[in-house]
Amino acid sequence: MRFLWTFIWGFLLIHMASYVVNSMSGGHYDFMTATVLSVIAIVVIILIAQVIPSEPAADHDHH
Repeated sequence: MRFLWTFIWGFLLIHMASYVVNSMSGGHYDFMTATVLSVIAIVVIILIAQVIPSEPAADHDHH
């Protein structure tokens, strides 16, 4: 379920950012380019989330 929400939010946010950046630079919004960028970004985000350990770090107090 978390991958579904990651995909939905990533898709929407990358499309929004693509639209805003293209509007500010005088370009045109391209749905396919934004979709490809969003899929790449989502895959990278999911891979990073899989690599980060979920257990807490060991206690390194030196007394």
